[in-house]
Amino acid sequence: MSPNPVNTASLDAWKTQAFKSDKNRLAQAAISRGNFQDMIIDRSALNKNIGVFNTQIQLEGTPITYQRSSGRCWIFASLNVLRIALQQKLKIPSFQFSQTYLFFYDKLEKSNWFLDNVIDTADEELDSRLVQELLKEPVNDGGQFDMIINLVEKYGLVPLDVFPDSWNSENSRNMCYLITEKLREYALTLRELVKAGKKDEALAMKADFLQEIHTILCITLGTPPAVDEKFTWDFQTRDKVSDDKELEISAKKVETLQLTPKELYELIGIDFKKYFSLINDPRNEYNKRYTVDRLNNVAGGAKAHVDYVNTDISELKKAAIKAIQNNEAVFFGSDVGKFGDRKSGVLDTQAWDYNLGFNTSMKLNKKQRLQTGSSMMTHAMAITAVHLDESGKPVRWRIENSWGKDNGKDGYYQMSDAWFDEYVFQVVTTDKYVEPEVLEILKQEPKVLPLWDPMGALARL
Repeated sequence: MSPNPVNTASLDAWKTQAFKSDKNRLAQAAISRGNFQDMIIDRSALNKNIGVFNTQIQLEGTPITYQRSSGRCWIFASLNVLRIALQQKLKIPSFQFSQTYLFFYDKLEKSNWFLDNVIDTADEELDSRLVQELLKEPVNDGGQFDMIINLVEKYGLVPLDVFPDSWNSENSRNMCYLITEKLREYALTLRELVKAGKKDEALAMKADFLQEIHTILCITLGTPPAVDEKFTWDFQTRDKVSDDKELEISAKKVETLQLTPKELYELIGIDFKKYFSLINDPRNEYNKRYTVDRLNNVAGGAKAHVDYVNTDISELKKAAIKAIQNNEAVFFGSDVGKFGDRKSGVLDTQAWDYNLGFNTSMKLNKKQRLQTGSSMMTHAMAITAVHLDESGKPVRWRIENSWGKDNGKDGYYQMSDAWFDEYVFQVVTTDKYVEPEVLEILKQEPKVLPLWDPMGALARL
């Protein structure tokens, strides 16, 4: 082992060197008293043409959604994409799907998925990396887009007023703790049964365990409508015929439909099964198909595994621009905690000057951040607009978030194109917006990444 340079002589020398600089003394006096990120922010970067976009979908979602203290961003982002399509189709001025409806079934399905994996890995040592990864977070709030496909294909959708939020869906920590502890308890029991040669008994017991989880979910979230149960949905439509408020009010109508959850999903006219994820992961070979071992939610669902096409970041941008030009919002996954200001809603790599405060700068590139665990997909949102320069290249992007209207600009964020390069990892698209060569990649046998890989991260901020 090399000599330890942290000693009295070194500490004295370092202190002397650091505070020879008046700038460092001023920085210490200021930064030690508050949040240093607020002090090194570049205000000019926060004010660069905020709100100006020349390529935008015709109708954005209303109202701005708010996931509160839960990790349901991926559900909100997906449903924001779908509700915009439904609002456009039916001319509904304000609407939300029930996020808690899918949240309920995701928790139940993830519980089943976890217990299946417990049984399947019973021959592994309890302290193996795989088993410990499974046990770490059996049913956290996060998810991936393919998991949404599984949920809406099996359970459909309902409006928010048919199955509204509960306190526990908005503040999910305690519910998740209870379910997680029960699942870990079940896991130890099932492992012992399988190792004793009693797999049939374990499978029968698993059904009893799931019934208990179902009861917990009903008590905490409420009892959702059955998939084949018709509900009555009253909604208001509006044809804007004039800027005159009286004429506009006269154009409003109330409609009533009786639908099952699956019929409401079909009414939208978007087949989510045709959608897939482009990712940008510089660690791995481009133009290849990837999946993540044992990452899913619905056993026997529409998507047997999470699917990714890894490609250059430019392909993600092209697909997003084409969708917006065709009046469609875009689901995307990113590392939202980096170089972002929640209050202003600006995501910009130039907005924080670490050199100003600390005489240093961030030097890790995107590949290195993935390799060292610095960065991964943490949050899902929807892109609704892009500003293109004269040559058609993107300059900035408009983001519909799910953190309420008091964050960002009335709930919307602005992402610089440089931030897209560094911190966007996923764009969900369909065959309409990619070249035929990309579709050919989906025919490849996927390379399987381990469950703990950064591409296995679940968006949940």
